[in-house]
Amino acid sequence: MPVTSPWIAIVDDDPSVLKALQRTLRVRALLSKTFGSAREFLASLPDGLPECLIVDLQMPEMTGLELHHQLTRSGIHIPTIIITAHSDIRLRERSETAGIFAVLFKPLQNASLFATIDAAARHDAAIKIERGPRS
Repeated sequence: MPVTSPWIAIVDDDPSVLKALQRTLRVRALLSKTFGSAREFLASLPDGLPECLIVDLQMPEMTGLELHHQLTRSGIHIPTIIITAHSDIRLRERSETAGIFAVLFKPLQNASLFATIDAAARHDAAIKIERGPRS
């Protein structure tokens, strides 16, 4: 089985956000793949799972929360970071209930983004150790 480098999935319907986030992550030498929709991301899953998922809350067809719910229902657990321009206290509550790792508000602050990604990666590694090797 080939060894692959950990990567981060970015899902947003705004191409400028995808490009900016990918550039920002590249500064920290973080490998990322971008997807213009939740459906595009879901179609890529047979190629491997990301270490972390950064997804916009408000997208046409399927929101970031709906994408997270779909993954969870399918038994796929990826630390998910919701990004949004809409400050809504109920969003934090709904996100925590859904098992979202973090919610970050646009405009994103690089230090906060990197700290959240690092924490999500540590969380993902701990979960993988806890589950043990898969047969």
